[in-house]
Amino acid sequence: MDSFQATIDADGRIEPRDAMPEGYRKTLVRQIAQHAHSEIIGMQPEGNWISRAPSLRRKAILMAKVQDEAGHGLYLYAAAETLGVDRADLLDLLHSGQQKYSSIFNYPTLTWADIGAIGWLVDGAAIVNQVPLCRCSYGPYARAMVRVCKEESFHQRQGFEILYALCNGTPGQKAMAQDALDRWWWPSLMMFGPPDSASTHSEQSMAWGIKRHSNDELRQRFVDMTVPQADVLGIRVPDDGLAYEDGHYRFTAPDYTELYEVVKGNGPCNQQRLAKRVKAHEDGAWVREAAAAYAAKQALKAGAA
Repeated sequence: MDSFQATIDADGRIEPRDAMPEGYRKTLVRQIAQHAHSEIIGMQPEGNWISRAPSLRRKAILMAKVQDEAGHGLYLYAAAETLGVDRADLLDLLHSGQQKYSSIFNYPTLTWADIGAIGWLVDGAAIVNQVPLCRCSYGPYARAMVRVCKEESFHQRQGFEILYALCNGTPGQKAMAQDALDRWWWPSLMMFGPPDSASTHSEQSMAWGIKRHSNDELRQRFVDMTVPQADVLGIRVPDDGLAYEDGHYRFTAPDYTELYEVVKGNGPCNQQRLAKRVKAHEDGAWVREAAAAYAAKQALKAGAA
């Protein structure tokens, strides 16, 4: 494993055929699978609003965004497969609750402003989390993240633009935007995971170059980036403890008890999200069977030629 450590020490890239510690491989499989699961589960709260978006333009944009998230899932499952795991097995682990997805997607989207909040806050937090992953020590994951981050940047702007239109509309529309910020602010802060003092994976992941910054560092970056944007929108971040000091916004820590409960499966929509995902998988069985039959037929033809 000397070559592995030498590559890590030189800030180089580990590729699929390189020797790597089993712990490094397992950590990557867990992280990439969780990321891929989050992308496909994350299609649900926004997909619910495609038919209810307020104009044809909004419907088309939202449909394209949901398709992007499906594509992100495909890139990431493909990256995980370079580590010797099977995509079908990863989906089985998701469906049985043995692998997790981001806690944020267990909250409901009650109004159109929530679609704006998901783009602005959730995709904004994802960008802060994921841009450093473009320099991850594992090559296939880092390369997948380059395209994912470019598309997430469009998604963040799309969400901000939805809220900007609402905040410059009627008083009722602006109140809707404020209500969305009130409900999505704290879950968005929780997206960065537990505080550094309680994080069980961060230290080793940073030593291996998988992760570049701690949970608390990334959370602070997100707050510093987002609070001025809320000022532009003319809505208030729901934190009475917010204060600007020494170049940063000091903020109140989220309720991590709520985060742990949502991760355990006790969030508002955990059961609904997983049940819908399992049903979609079962309903799509005929597509997978047809694709496998076609591939087998083509293989027979190639063998006979």
